[in-house]
Amino acid sequence: MNKPEKLNYVEFSTKDLAATKQFFARVFAWAFVDYGPEYTAFSNQGLNGGFFQADLASTVASGGALLVFYSADIKATLAKIVQYGGVINRPVFEFPGGYRFHFIEPGGNEFAVWSEGCA
Repeated sequence: MNKPEKLNYVEFSTKDLAATKQFFARVFAWAFVDYGPEYTAFSNQGLNGGFFQADLASTVASGGALLVFYSADIKATLAKIVQYGGVINRPVFEFPGGYRFHFIEPGGNEFAVWSEGCA
């Protein structure tokens, strides 16, 4: 349900639209709807959004927003990310509330994953 004045949609640039789609489909089971050759949308992932083809991508170092996934098993999620082409750019570390790591998906965008535990 759309709620007035609440975050509703997020768009990311990606250097490789096909690789980004394949990565998120494999790691997080996302489905996409293509709107032409340079845009794809996703929904039902906590926040709806899309990716568009561009020469740039979003990282924390460049001032980009960091979107953080939750995982019930942070080690299993990390293993899937690496298996399907993600690069861990900040290994698992402890922070108040749990554990977290950062990764770069094949299209160049940085995301993070957190969990309460790190068994």
